[in-house]
Amino acid sequence: NYSGSGIETTFTEGEDACLAALVPEMPAEPGTARSLLVVGALAEVVEDQFIRLFAALGVGPVRFLPSRRASELPAVGQGTRFLLAQPFLAGTARALEARGARHIPAPFPLGEEGTTAWLRAAAEVWGVSEERFAQATAPGRERARAALANHRATLDGKSIFFFPDSQLEVPLARFLSRELGMKPLEIGTPYLHRQHLAHELALLPAAAKLVEGQHVDRQLDRCRQARPDMTVCGLGLANPLEAEGLTTKWSIELVFSPIQGYDQAGDLAGLFARPLVRREKLKV
Repeated sequence: NYSGSGIETTFTEGEDACLAALVPEMPAEPGTARSLLVVGALAEVVEDQFIRLFAALGVGPVRFLPSRRASELPAVGQGTRFLLAQPFLAGTARALEARGARHIPAPFPLGEEGTTAWLRAAAEVWGVSEERFAQATAPGRERARAALANHRATLDGKSIFFFPDSQLEVPLARFLSRELGMKPLEIGTPYLHRQHLAHELALLPAAAKLVEGQHVDRQLDRCRQARPDMTVCGLGLANPLEAEGLTTKWSIELVFSPIQGYDQAGDLAGLFARPLVRREKLKV
């Protein structure tokens, strides 16, 4: 129990277990024709945005796991290339590789930078020209940058401390540090899949402390000593830390909110900006 509530990893590990259980039921893709499989539960609005982007890039056919209807599982085979949309799907990735699919290594699609790198990884496999890639992604990149600019003044220079809850911590820390100027003091994560997170780890600030698993009492001691401007933690820790004067963000919100892609970048930044704005307004 890393979080004090114990529910955050239940949802993320539960998604991995559910999707991994579906993989043996997926129909076999005959031949070696190339297709892209996007793996990880996404809000329909996010899925629709990615469908449009891949179509503009000429990447496809594109399928999603999970599919919108349980009766329409995507096919998988030797020609399947898959992108992970979530960082907590190690079991699902292994199951897909056992069916002949090949993983496309990439950062995760959080923020303008992460989304662009994620799309680029697939575009390179499909041989998309740089000109076409720039043309297809430019509008989304511009919208994302504009939306992030609205929150940068609030977040720039603020310190942040992550308790290990969901496995989203590493890509979130990369996004917040590189695109919004936040300073990750400690990045706790329940499990660290170094292969799937290799691109993310390379982009983290050198000064950030990375901790896999954790003794929650010891991390609480370090958090109290560091006095970060924001603490990302489970429900069971948030209220006690707020009572001690620390600003918190519930990690569970980040699991259930649509945060992937260009058009959600501003919403993701807002999830972190709002607690700081609220605390500032409540100051006497």
